[in-house]
Amino acid sequence: MNTNSLTHPSALLTGRTALVTGGSRGIGAATALRLAREGADVALTYVNGKDAAEDVVRAVEALGRRAVALRADSADADEAAGSVERAAQALGGLDVLVNNVGLGVLGPLESLSLTDVDRLLAVNVRGVFLTSQAAASRMPEGGRIITVGSCMTQRVPGPGGTLYAMSKSALIGLTKALARELGPRGITANIVHPGPIDTDMNPADGPYADGQSALTALNRFGTADEVASTVTYLAGASYVTGAEFAVDGGHAA
Repeated sequence: MNTNSLTHPSALLTGRTALVTGGSRGIGAATALRLAREGADVALTYVNGKDAAEDVVRAVEALGRRAVALRADSADADEAAGSVERAAQALGGLDVLVNNVGLGVLGPLESLSLTDVDRLLAVNVRGVFLTSQAAASRMPEGGRIITVGSCMTQRVPGPGGTLYAMSKSALIGLTKALARELGPRGITANIVHPGPIDTDMNPADGPYADGQSALTALNRFGTADEVASTVTYLAGASYVTGAEFAVDGGHAA
């Protein structure tokens, strides 16, 4: 696609509004920018990365779209659900929700504490349910709910990922159930499973990168923009719902 066309009035998402949770960096930031290039106004949430979130807002505004950064901790039930209302108020509605925020807690099964379990499930499962529930109550026909899962729902290549894989696997059931429940209203729900992605939290030149790359068929990390491109496709797709998309370089092959 000619990138010059991405901000043209005929862009895929012109006139649409979107909320990207955890949108201050990595996959979330790349998704916010992709959605904006396709014409959407974007709200994004953050917890600690205020400066990074404001950088994303400025980048979206430079594309001629509206943007707002909202501090919201997805581990807090009220803040998770409330972020949807705040985004809708700021943008004048909500058409697209991208459930991107998530925590990663890895380690031997016996080392995981109840605090680890509660915190991870609060963010990765309960928070996603609550934002999806709140978004569904506001979305018009043609709404889109896209959730970021993990390649570890398809293949767990070694020990240490029990809690994380469990939390992300729950989102598959949520996505399929949302697709059935919201389908009569023309609202779709899909999930994207990234593989090893080059981000601040998991850099492609980090100490564990070689082993992760070797687990993929392409023998490399993906980029945040490669995941964002699939999310953005789903934000515009009208006859795709209840589906899983692996953007994992062949991790599950």
